[in-house]
Amino acid sequence: MQGFDRAAELLPGELRDTFLHLPGEELRHAEEIRLRLGERPTVQLFGEERELPGGAAVTKRDLLRLLELATGASPYAAEEAVRQGYVCAPGGVRVGLCGQVRPGSGGAWALSGLSSAAVRIPREIMGCAGALCDAPFVSTLILSPPGGGKTTLLRDMVRLLSDRGTRIGLCDERGEVAALTAEGPGFDVGRQTDVLSSLPKARAAMQLIRTMAPQIVAMDEISASEDREACRAAFGCGVRLLATAHGESREELLKRPGWEELLRQGLFSRLIRISCRRGRRQYREEWL
Repeated sequence: MQGFDRAAELLPGELRDTFLHLPGEELRHAEEIRLRLGERPTVQLFGEERELPGGAAVTKRDLLRLLELATGASPYAAEEAVRQGYVCAPGGVRVGLCGQVRPGSGGAWALSGLSSAAVRIPREIMGCAGALCDAPFVSTLILSPPGGGKTTLLRDMVRLLSDRGTRIGLCDERGEVAALTAEGPGFDVGRQTDVLSSLPKARAAMQLIRTMAPQIVAMDEISASEDREACRAAFGCGVRLLATAHGESREELLKRPGWEELLRQGLFSRLIRISCRRGRRQYREEWL
């Protein structure tokens, strides 16, 4: 329940106590905590949102306190988090933010007044990737809908491959995979893994290749065109890739801009699709 404890630490006192009194089974499988202004808090469990019985309605003060805890009471970090719509908190916890949007400086947009937050609970499941790392590694793309366990599987594949003697450069842009701090990674990502955190993937990938000579470059959530360019640049330098993307199937992925060309160029040789039923995840391999 380490991930749940890390997420619960970001909640205001009364809300934290409410969540920590959930039954043990629910604590083990909880995926997200949702706070919506004026509504009772909910927990995402087995793909469904469940309202907490007896919990008080979320207040504006609760949301502001959550933001304060998630950013370490840093005004600059809080402002940046509100501008981006999310904050990466210590321990690999990501907090998504919603509210009224207003025009900002330089043509940017920013949130003005929080109305809801989603606290994603990080998972570390040792050995979940075991059977997927037995054969010689080829460039691999992990695919699942949001909340399907992509980051958890990526983390364990990085750990296993690294501990078996492969140098891995991990581009951890949002800090969710390794949860890197000044004391080192908060999650076990292997003995031969070098991590660059809080840096855009394209820049991180090339910096890792220049300075650490990885055999595999790993990165989470390939979505924007810049992310795809990061994959293309790393592949062009002769390294293998391990990455994740949102989606349920190869066919769905091919409908998105840029992906058909990326796959046609042979950047990835294997696709791993994740499906989940009642908290049990299944991994299906396809060759591209």
